[in-house]
Amino acid sequence: MGLLASHTAPRPKDTEDAEDDHRHRFGHTMKRSCPEAEERDGGLRRAVTEIERLLGYVFRDQSLLAEALTHSSYPDHRSYQRLEFVGDAALSLAITNHLYLTNPDLGPGRLSALRAANISTEKLARVAVRHRLYRFLRRNSHALDQMVFDFTNLVMMEREEEIGWAPYGGSTVKAPKVLADIVESIAAAVYVDCNFDLELLWKVFRGILEPIITSENMDEQPVTTLYELCQKQGRSIEIKNWKRGFVNITNVFVDGDLMGIGCSEQKTIAKLNAARDALQKLSALEEADMEVELSSAAGNGTAEEKDGSKQKLNQFCSKKHWIMPIYKIEKEQGPAHSKRFICSVQVETKSCTFITFGDPKSRVKDAENSAAFKMLSDILVGR
Repeated sequence: MGLLASHTAPRPKDTEDAEDDHRHRFGHTMKRSCPEAEERDGGLRRAVTEIERLLGYVFRDQSLLAEALTHSSYPDHRSYQRLEFVGDAALSLAITNHLYLTNPDLGPGRLSALRAANISTEKLARVAVRHRLYRFLRRNSHALDQMVFDFTNLVMMEREEEIGWAPYGGSTVKAPKVLADIVESIAAAVYVDCNFDLELLWKVFRGILEPIITSENMDEQPVTTLYELCQKQGRSIEIKNWKRGFVNITNVFVDGDLMGIGCSEQKTIAKLNAARDALQKLSALEEADMEVELSSAAGNGTAEEKDGSKQKLNQFCSKKHWIMPIYKIEKEQGPAHSKRFICSVQVETKSCTFITFGDPKSRVKDAENSAAFKMLSDILVGR
């Protein structure tokens, strides 16, 4: 018995193949002989742990996640390409099921637009940015790193509430497909690991896809807003769409001038991108006009211009998405029949708080205008 126990029984070929496949995915063939490989494997284990924590899901076969986090530029390892193929289809079907069940009154056209919005490259790329998934990807491509760096910087400059509406990007930097691929590959790893349970995949994955674009908030998005803005300002608007190969390109013209450009394989998404691009540019132009007005108000201290300073300051803060100015009577001077008031105004920006004081005035309204005028001229305009 002892002699028999000292020998290893031959292993079935399928077992050997499975272990070879496991070593191929994790790179174990180099682990003992290469300290760099040990470091990389340690990084991979940390990545697996962090992604499991993010998803709230523990993988039975962690090699699937290792494969999902491997780019084709990373040598001697199986890339995520096959998983990305599965994830693309699985996410599409999962979101289709969700939209079908939660929108019983919508027709196929509207449902298709909603599905495209939720699984577009830009939407999924921003999911990857929000959850910092690219740092986990094993790759060897400086060009790829630069593309992701440029896109990530652009996205992170947006307000937090804007990042969620990714499919309407209208970005000057195209979303790198690799970011969407990572999301789809991780989704596929979950899908395969849970024995192709689509319902479980959706429960696990829905959280990181939030916010889900719905029929209600899609109506609030750029196209409707753009039309309402142009109507309010008495501007003309024209939207033209054309194709270059498989890509739809949409141009938005406001008063005959090209104001927005958007592109996507989906015509609906291209239109939304172009509309948002136009809104951003119109907002920038309006803000520039206001800066000119504020500079003019600060440069000439006539009584008439000072009278409008409070309103101009309020408009300026609104455009900057700052809290509205807070006015306060700091001091009252003189007898009751001839009082003079000194007011302060406080402006809170995203990074700091400014407070300035106006000149003594016989009316509170004039004292507030004086404080606003000094805020505009001394601090906001920088004079």
